[in-house]
Amino acid sequence: MIKILYNFRKFQTLLLTVLCMLFISACSNEPKIPDSEVALYFDETSAVKDNGNKQFNGVSATQTVKDMTVGWNLGNTLDATGGSGLSSETSWSQPKTTKAMIDGLANSGIKTIRIPVSWSNHMNKKNYTIDSAWMNRVKTIVDWAIEDGMYVILNDHHDNFGSPAKMTTAAGYYPNKVNKNESERFLLNLWTQIALAFNNGYDEHLIFETLNEPRLAGTNNEWWFDSNNATCREAADCLNEYNQLILDTIRKSGGNNQKRYVSCPGLQASPDSAFASAFKMPQDDEKGKLILSVHMYTPYSFAMESPGETIFTSSHQSNLDYYFSKLNNSFISKGYPVIIGEMGATNKNNLDERVKWFNYFLTESRKYGMTSCLWDNGVWEIQGNKYDEHYGFYNRQNQTWYFPEILEAMINSTRTDKM
Repeated sequence: MIKILYNFRKFQTLLLTVLCMLFISACSNEPKIPDSEVALYFDETSAVKDNGNKQFNGVSATQTVKDMTVGWNLGNTLDATGGSGLSSETSWSQPKTTKAMIDGLANSGIKTIRIPVSWSNHMNKKNYTIDSAWMNRVKTIVDWAIEDGMYVILNDHHDNFGSPAKMTTAAGYYPNKVNKNESERFLLNLWTQIALAFNNGYDEHLIFETLNEPRLAGTNNEWWFDSNNATCREAADCLNEYNQLILDTIRKSGGNNQKRYVSCPGLQASPDSAFASAFKMPQDDEKGKLILSVHMYTPYSFAMESPGETIFTSSHQSNLDYYFSKLNNSFISKGYPVIIGEMGATNKNNLDERVKWFNYFLTESRKYGMTSCLWDNGVWEIQGNKYDEHYGFYNRQNQTWYFPEILEAMINSTRTDKM
């Protein structure tokens, strides 16, 4: 009898456990996501929606990129991934963005602002829903720039997963087959929500940039493309499909997004990766609306490497000439204008040489109608002999420039356009 009672109670416990699990499952609103299914899962009832109404007056991406002249990056800010919620904006030691900061840029003659944004750290890890407070914060800063008559580039920044291992839900994207379905779910849900929040209320002054430096993070080929490497070719194939998926998602949202200019990078946003035959610009029914996005800290030995070189030489000029000419021949001449979304030369206590670099870089690239956006991470003071990534240019609190000579070079490059 005791054994019977024991078994009965054991059965009761098991039954109660099963019933509790079923009850929790039935009450849960979280979707069950099959690994093979690429679909929308975000909660649309909490998504931010754009209710504006502006006429889209853009003629072509080529003319628009020329009109954008020179730009500046709000670096290490909305792209920062430390902290939680809205506090992440200042988690990388940059000040909270203010309207005065944006106004100061516009008053300086900067006509374009690239706003890098990271999203996965503000996304529900069960259903990909973006925190509405975060989306509204992004919109506020975009709106300040638009009100000042600036062009805005809005992107998906630090969401490239850090290793080729299989990702968890809403962790970002990665260009390999192992993570292709999850990457596409992330990108589909992300860009559908961005397209909902930014549409008819924004005219041609808002440009979407699909991805930032997509790459094989955590591998030996993270920062360069090897056409003989099967993993690199696989990554290029995945990226081509990601760019196409994002473009299709933007176009499907209709309204002004059906006509919006969209910029797309190759792997690492490197010109060399874009030149590779494996890279393909996406197909677009809207003609003349696509832009190639590249980053150029070129030549690396002068512009970024520590200690590297401190003198801007004729050899460096030839290196820049090669890239500008090839970008023109490979893309601009074929109807795809180029935005250099990040560029700059790190501070090595060599201001005069940096000014020479900026003058040459910007004047020569403008001859082909390119727009360049200065990368600014707020770090400008040199400590010791470490020179890498000292890309601080604009004092965001005082609305002044640490190196007015560099600002002058940027503005002057657009006054002598030979286009």
